[in-house]
Amino acid sequence: MRSKSLVILFLFFVLTLNLFACQQEKASLPNPESTDYQTVTDEIGRQVKIVNNPKRIISLAPSITEILFALDLGQQVVGVTSYCNYPTQAAKITQVSDTLHPNLEMVISLKPDLVLISTASQLEQFMAKLSEVGIPVFVIKSQSVEGVLNSIELVGQITSHKTQARDLTVSLKKRLEAVKAQVQGQTPPKVFFIVGTEPLITAGKPAFVTDLINLAGGKSISDDVSTEWPAYSIESVIARGPEIILSPGAHNFDDTKSVKATLPKGLEVTPAVRNEQTYQIDGDLILRPGPRIIDGLEQMTKLFHAKEK
Repeated sequence: MRSKSLVILFLFFVLTLNLFACQQEKASLPNPESTDYQTVTDEIGRQVKIVNNPKRIISLAPSITEILFALDLGQQVVGVTSYCNYPTQAAKITQVSDTLHPNLEMVISLKPDLVLISTASQLEQFMAKLSEVGIPVFVIKSQSVEGVLNSIELVGQITSHKTQARDLTVSLKKRLEAVKAQVQGQTPPKVFFIVGTEPLITAGKPAFVTDLINLAGGKSISDDVSTEWPAYSIESVIARGPEIILSPGAHNFDDTKSVKATLPKGLEVTPAVRNEQTYQIDGDLILRPGPRIIDGLEQMTKLFHAKEK
């Protein structure tokens, strides 16, 4: 009888331990409603639930990749696009195709806990499929220099790198304010920015490069166009008489040399061409809404006001 009582007591003890272990295991699992997650609004107004301090991030835009590395998040980046060429470490990361055609299977296989994109309008199906498998997609969309600074702070917030984001934006804002002070009171030259030549494409009011031109002390001749990258006729350019024509140069373009831009036929009658005021700037600095946008701003300012020094 005594041995039977001991067996019962032993079984009761084992059962209690198992129940306790199950409770502990259950408590250790992340709870979507707990502080392990945050719900944040992205830059197109979507509510996105993201794990705090994501460890496996995929960037689907070169500008976002640059932001992540500038915030000391390079170690957490597990996937990028084929266009992500800066910093040099980005080239060593797995490429998931280009910005507009990411490889869905490859993205899922990398098991990201956060995917950052900048072209939501072209990737609705891609975003929907990732949502189906529980991968959060966060959209970054900047349309001004101030917007770029806000995007950097937002990326810092959702990745638990607020301090790094604050330090970076404070530094960039100081340089921005220095440019504003430099161009204050100076006559803005009329600027025409060429994105493409066949057909002739420029930057309209919504494009952040238009904001860049105006902040650099210029006046974009196409800043009254309501679309972001509109086609623009040769006749319209001639009629508005740009004093400077600017176009993007290749990656790692040497900004110490003033190189004449390749121009479409017909623009030779503009003041810019007659006075040899046609320039190129590294396209990565002025077409990517990332931390190096202030480098592009400073180079523009130097070109626009070289004669006034």
